[in-house]
Amino acid sequence: MLETNLLCINIHMDDINFISPILGMVVGLFLGLASAGGATLAVPLLVFGLNLGIAQAGPIALLSITLSAGIGALSGLKEKVLRYKAAVFMSSFGVLFFPPGLWLAQKIPNTALLFLFGTLLLFISIRLYVEAIREARGIPNKNIAPSPCQLNESIGALVWTSPCAMALAMAGMVAGFLSGLLGIGGGFIIVPALKKYSNLPMKSVFATSLGVLVITSGVGTLMSAMNGNIPWVIAMPFAVGTIFGLLVGKILAKRCAGSGIQQLFSIAAFMAALSLIYRSAF
Repeated sequence: MLETNLLCINIHMDDINFISPILGMVVGLFLGLASAGGATLAVPLLVFGLNLGIAQAGPIALLSITLSAGIGALSGLKEKVLRYKAAVFMSSFGVLFFPPGLWLAQKIPNTALLFLFGTLLLFISIRLYVEAIREARGIPNKNIAPSPCQLNESIGALVWTSPCAMALAMAGMVAGFLSGLLGIGGGFIIVPALKKYSNLPMKSVFATSLGVLVITSGVGTLMSAMNGNIPWVIAMPFAVGTIFGLLVGKILAKRCAGSGIQQLFSIAAFMAALSLIYRSAF
């Protein structure tokens, strides 16, 4: 399987060893600077940088997401802002719906997957840009009805109710399915869901989402590896580059305005989305 993948890529081994970690560093930088959502660029970079198909790029992206999310999740645990029960609950549904997505990714033509990924990334980039503009202008979110998942400040845990469990389960299902189908991680689903359906502070939202990602993506990576779908000669340098870029990105993030970085990332994602859609058509 690995030899077949490398033949399909049709890139010299020396080029792979050089390009793969650089692409990973770019993803890591965006992860460190833009937090959740940065990993959505992993698949497009692998598609254009190494001429991979979506089904090939997805498992590689999931490996890098697992490792980088693990670093953030451990930090969240140490700071006691990661709601681990919610993370395990959501990821359990994600793990259940990952295999159907992975199976479907092997059946759908690459052109269709390119179009689907591009369309989804287009939506994500526009939403992120609007949110960044609102944050830069200090426009508050509209007040809505109380969230179904309420944080009990006295014990530092969520109060579980049926609406809360249903909302988080649905988010986990969608994130898991898309992780298997596109290798996109699912942070762009988990973060908005936790923001909408809970009253968790943002630091806890991001930490909990990383907890979900590390479990879902970790199990997904293991499944992909068992099926022989991970070209390790590409995946390992890419993952190492991602971790290095993440550490550098976190240092730079302390000196950069969050809304400005978010706008830059959303523009990059928008351009990547248009490129994927164009590639699917020609």
